[in-house]
Amino acid sequence: MDGCFRVLYCVFTLLAILTFTKCLENNDQHRDVEEKVTYNGDQVLRVETVNSKQRKKIKELENQGLIEKWFTNSTSVDIMVKKVNSETVKNTLNNGSLSFDIFIDDIQRAINEENPPINEVELELSGRQGHNLTFERYHKVDDIYKYIDHLSQEYPDIVEIETIGKTHENVPLRVIRIKLDQNSTDTKAIWIDGGIHAREWIAVSSVLYLINELVHNRDSLESHMNNIEFHIIPILNPDGYKHSHEKERLWRKNRSKPSANSCVGADLNRNWDYHWGETGASKYSCAEIYRGVKASSELETQAVVKYIMKNPNKFKGFLTFHSYGQYILYPWGYAKRVPSDHTEVHRVGQVMATAIKKATSNEYTVGNSATLLYAAAGASDDWAKGVAKIKYSYTVELKDTGKYGFILPPSEILSTGKEAYAAVSALANEISSEKNNNV
Repeated sequence: MDGCFRVLYCVFTLLAILTFTKCLENNDQHRDVEEKVTYNGDQVLRVETVNSKQRKKIKELENQGLIEKWFTNSTSVDIMVKKVNSETVKNTLNNGSLSFDIFIDDIQRAINEENPPINEVELELSGRQGHNLTFERYHKVDDIYKYIDHLSQEYPDIVEIETIGKTHENVPLRVIRIKLDQNSTDTKAIWIDGGIHAREWIAVSSVLYLINELVHNRDSLESHMNNIEFHIIPILNPDGYKHSHEKERLWRKNRSKPSANSCVGADLNRNWDYHWGETGASKYSCAEIYRGVKASSELETQAVVKYIMKNPNKFKGFLTFHSYGQYILYPWGYAKRVPSDHTEVHRVGQVMATAIKKATSNEYTVGNSATLLYAAAGASDDWAKGVAKIKYSYTVELKDTGKYGFILPPSEILSTGKEAYAAVSALANEISSEKNNNV
């Protein structure tokens, strides 16, 4: 009997290894690349998953390396399917009675249309004003940092730049502090970041739009926006963002490599030291949701933690911008649980959603992240709430709801930036108001 058990154990172990190996063979994220990755003929499908059996089937396809999840909630999942796997996946879905729609027919075509080359007018603009940043295209790291430098030189009284650390590839992590007009012993501050996931370009552009409004239009801002000190990092993952522009448009993680045998990158939104390594985070370095070798192992995470924890009491709000789905999410993310003050946190989230709808007519859903979407331990908003004790901590999933997904066309940059500004303004108003003086 013991011999039979050992044989069965060996067989199951071998099958597990083969399955995982197959997954890696179908997943570009596990390896580094020399040539630019293309996605010709690859598609994004939205699959309706209303019961556990259907969700299990999607998980099986994922474990086999045949699909990559882009987005999931309680009723559907968006999956990326490579052209080579398309027939197999669609047959499996049809045989399992899973209905689906094609949201993106050709990912590479969508990418080609997303960010056309810089034209002569933009180059001339760069030479004339020292930067070429506009809200008509997605910009690279160097362009963004030139814009940040320009602001600090032109508006030294209100803009202060601080390098809080460096990445694995030695790129500075730069925080923009929008200072208060007056000296105050009771400073209320809001932390804002974008681009923690490399492929979510609209998050970076939206945070840049916010910075532009706070600086260039300062004299016309609502009074409550001048009562808050803003600490903003527009690109929290510059290494990954650069890689997404230059090599793999759909890259998610950072670019660290802890050992010669490991895959490149950790998911920076699974690396924070609050319930780290629990549900929704992977211990395998090749996984897109790889948690890192330990809590706060990543340089980007360490830099933000050190910066905020120098004076955590002044931070009353924490907003991390992502895409996509149009959600305003609050802790906890590690499990389907809510903090003791969730009623108030939910109320303020609804205020933010109402402000967005008023600005652009788009609707955002407010709620607990693990309940509305899925459990994801080690996320930054959980850390902000649980460790730094920042009451109003949110993840904002920007546009859209799936038509374009991560490949949002540049025509959407301006309106999405307005949504980000509306959310921030609503939160700032709540924090600066008298009823929240003791937050």
